[in-house]
Amino acid sequence: MIRLALSLILLCLLSGCHPVFAASIPVEARQYQRELTRNARVVWGLNAPVSTFAAQIHQESQWNARARSPVGAQGLAQFMPATASWIAGIYPDQLKDHQPYNPSWAMRALVRYNRWHWQRIPGTASDCDRMAFALSAYNGGLGWVQKDRKLATSRGLDASRYWNQVEKVNAGRSAANFRENRGYPLKIIYTWQPRYLAAGWGPGECHDVD
Repeated sequence: MIRLALSLILLCLLSGCHPVFAASIPVEARQYQRELTRNARVVWGLNAPVSTFAAQIHQESQWNARARSPVGAQGLAQFMPATASWIAGIYPDQLKDHQPYNPSWAMRALVRYNRWHWQRIPGTASDCDRMAFALSAYNGGLGWVQKDRKLATSRGLDASRYWNQVEKVNAGRSAANFRENRGYPLKIIYTWQPRYLAAGWGPGECHDVD
């Protein structure tokens, strides 16, 4: 039995897999890897941060395509019905079907919505900061990001930097909503993303691919 186990581990290592990290990624994720990569590259280019988006889906739904939150968010990307309807109208060529429970639609919508935010968050110190702002906007709304940055400036902080600058500023959310929002990019980038980077899903923000 021990010899068999060692043989399996050796085979895994020789084939390039990462057993520790692969085990920590939901088994459901693998079936979506190729399609997420394709959708991300269509919108973001060949260097799309696929591992970041995979980590975001991990945070949102644990790759459960039928997930529904207590407040009504739906599918892999956990779009609220109103947001799903809105983005379908913004990008009718790609998202007109308006199917948040359809994994293909959800992944297309997620990468598009992230890009929509990214394009509306200029003047950041780095792409890492910009992605953190974009993720914060995905979770809580672009308006709050803009208000937080404005308040940070008024307090003498660097509004071009998310981490340890705007991250610390709350322009008016409830304490619970603020904790959730600040935990969102933190968990995606520094808890879940390393697992997808190590498992070979591709580039990610704030990290280099090994």
